[in-house]
Amino acid sequence: MMIKYERPISHAAFWARRLARFSLGFFAVALLAHRFGPLTTPHFLAFSGASVVLALVAVTLAAIGFTRLWQVAAVGGIAAFTALVYAAGPLGFAGVELAAYFSRPAIYDVTTDTQAPPSWIVPPDAAQGWLRRAAQVTAEDRAAQQVAYPGLTGRRYDGALDRVYQGVGNVTEKTGVAITAEEGVENTKADLEDLVVKPETEPRDSELDSVPIPLSRPDQIVPGEMSSGRRSSDVLLQGEWRTLVIGLRFDVLIRLREEAETTLVDLRVAARYGPHDLGIGAAFAESFLKALDAELLGIAGG
Repeated sequence: MMIKYERPISHAAFWARRLARFSLGFFAVALLAHRFGPLTTPHFLAFSGASVVLALVAVTLAAIGFTRLWQVAAVGGIAAFTALVYAAGPLGFAGVELAAYFSRPAIYDVTTDTQAPPSWIVPPDAAQGWLRRAAQVTAEDRAAQQVAYPGLTGRRYDGALDRVYQGVGNVTEKTGVAITAEEGVENTKADLEDLVVKPETEPRDSELDSVPIPLSRPDQIVPGEMSSGRRSSDVLLQGEWRTLVIGLRFDVLIRLREEAETTLVDLRVAARYGPHDLGIGAAFAESFLKALDAELLGIAGG
């Protein structure tokens, strides 16, 4: 009489595959809705967290399936391995984000000028939901930025304001910054009246006594902006930038200031949601300034 051995079935392994598959699909839908649809970042992170929890449960069940396979040769080894493959997507995303969260300072707003950062034309205002954060950037936040990103500084170019403004416009298009507000752009336009050569006339003796003495005119400060040092001659460009894959939103402010025949460019980058930008803001600012250096190659100063 022949005895037929029937292998036991690991139900945990098959449930692991089902949960992991659902977790990956749920995460993919949330990612697409956030990148291309109306889903906001707080909701996306909540849905992503749910998918990560399901993926962790699937990994646990897969581990049980592998254990049963080792102990009693239970059926389900392939299902358990497939579950690990499916779960790698949500868990990989969570791992990268957590690594950035703990390796970078907990700040959401960075600037190249920590003493007098550019002030927003239209202050960003977005419903934070469960992602609570401080309404104002503190001095401690600026100090943490200087420690974490000591090389994040502005650029000074030996070119005229209109030339640098043109270069900034080209770089914003290349980097995907959508300009939403502008201020002081008229300062980049040359005063044609100053370029007109007027015929010289001999002044009469009576006019010599009434010639005014030329005096230097101090640069005006915009009322209400003393803390940020905004000047009426500044050019401000405010826009929005999104990360390529996930679509995280960032508000960007670019300030151009003419000083002593040079043009100073400063940036301010702030995450629209949450108390932590995961270091993305500083990385974008540095890449933007490097692109601007390449665009204005030959007129960059120290």
